[in-house]
Amino acid sequence: QVQLVESGGGLVQAGGSLRLSCAASRSVFLIMSMGWYRQAPGKQRELVAGITSGGSTNYADSVKGRFTISRDTAKNTVYLQMDSLKPEDTAIYSCYARTSVVYWGQGTQVTVSS
Repeated sequence: QVQLVESGGGLVQAGGSLRLSCAASRSVFLIMSMGWYRQAPGKQRELVAGITSGGSTNYADSVKGRFTISRDTAKNTVYLQMDSLKPEDTAIYSCYARTSVVYWGQGTQVTVSS
């Protein structure tokens, strides 16, 4: 079992930055992949960014060049640096960890005002 604790998020103006953190109760090397999904009101949940145990990353097209996912293996923590935020980035962001099952963090609200 993997427990995830998220932090970060909040309210920011368009063009601003935020950083999300997701701390896992297990070594990230023992987790196939971690990252974030987001869901905005009335929209489907979408994958924002992910990082594998080997360090490979992937991003949604809508965030490429603006968001960066990284990790601190000593802290078993994954980060999502979000720059040049846009109002359309407003959503609940949920951290996930994929092993043989998928575990979820508690979710955090990101609101970008225009």
